[in-house]
Amino acid sequence: MSQQAQVFLRQLFQRAVEVADPMKSLAAHLPEKPEGRVVVIGAGKASARMAEAVEFAWGPCEGLVITRYGYARPCEGIEIIEAAHPVPDEAGRDATRRLLEYLQGLGENDQVLALISGGASSLLIAPAGNITLAEKQGVNQKLLSSGAPIGQMNVVRKHLSNVKGGQLAAVAYPAKMLALLLSDVPGDDPAEIGSGPTVGDLSAANDAKAILERWKIDVPASVKDVLAKPSGVLRPDAPELSKVTNKIFAAPSQSLEAARQLATENGCEVEILGDALEGEAREVAEAQAALALKRKAERTSADKPLVLMSGGELTVTRRGSGIGGPNAEYALALALALDGAEGVHAIACDTDGVDGAAEVAGAVIGPNTLSKARAAGHSPEKALAENDAHGFFDRIGDQVVTGPTLTNVNDFRAILIQ
Repeated sequence: MSQQAQVFLRQLFQRAVEVADPMKSLAAHLPEKPEGRVVVIGAGKASARMAEAVEFAWGPCEGLVITRYGYARPCEGIEIIEAAHPVPDEAGRDATRRLLEYLQGLGENDQVLALISGGASSLLIAPAGNITLAEKQGVNQKLLSSGAPIGQMNVVRKHLSNVKGGQLAAVAYPAKMLALLLSDVPGDDPAEIGSGPTVGDLSAANDAKAILERWKIDVPASVKDVLAKPSGVLRPDAPELSKVTNKIFAAPSQSLEAARQLATENGCEVEILGDALEGEAREVAEAQAALALKRKAERTSADKPLVLMSGGELTVTRRGSGIGGPNAEYALALALALDGAEGVHAIACDTDGVDGAAEVAGAVIGPNTLSKARAAGHSPEKALAENDAHGFFDRIGDQVVTGPTLTNVNDFRAILIQ
């Protein structure tokens, strides 16, 4: 792989991450600190960084925020608690209980600032009915392995929870609430970010039941019991949500635009394929590889390099026993579909630094990806069949490892055609 191309692609990804850093993007959307009691709550992979940005602007605040292990940030007044993601744990359940205690008993003159980012679905854990934590963990794990789109996963999560689908905000009523949201979902629908703890939803328990049936997900009796009754999910026009303002302050489109500007400054043409792409990772990879080869055939030696960029949230249907998130699987499938095409390099990473359940952002590929692997005795076809994309790229040294990025605006993909 051309080292220069790899460095350039990593720079594009880094620019996409930097522009979504709450320390750089949140303050412009934060009002002056209200008079009276203000409680700051939050959940998500970027929520601790968001809390840090709030205290940088407002000074020490009262409140509690739940973030992923390793994503805590220093705050003076806001307590930061770490818990598990993407499968919830006891720490998340206990922290959610404490967070709800902050909201109980607030009056109409009080103000709540809610900081919500991707990951809140797993970090805000309050199972409905008699569902145990272990049962909730099992359902969540099956959802993640099913290949179901994130929107459908969130419908199920909402109706199995006492905090999602506007229920968190309802606890704070009649206090006023401003929810600042960092979008990691296709289409930037506030109801989908973190399963919408501050946003109402029109879905019903029967919808969740149908999704589980469609994706052939077996669930315990306690889950069936909950879905047999109307859930606590609030409709968007519920009175308990009348004092809530939801505002998205950073989104994937802004990160793609920042990366586009950097590519243009470096003499490239850019084609944005969309910031809200969904679908099976390997299928999207095959389609984009076909487009890349078509664009390459259309170009002449006098043309500038072309970058095809896209965002969104792809999924993986678990077929094997490997560990491979959607970005790594996309990259591996893309490499196979390109089959060593000269002058074509690519990067696929999750902007939160975690692709699937692995502490790896994603991977880079180039014309020599397949030949390098095969020369070392590694089969890319076998790795893809076993969902072992992370293992594959680890073995050939082409993983992208960032550590916690403290933000989350979903996937970033760029294909460079020279």
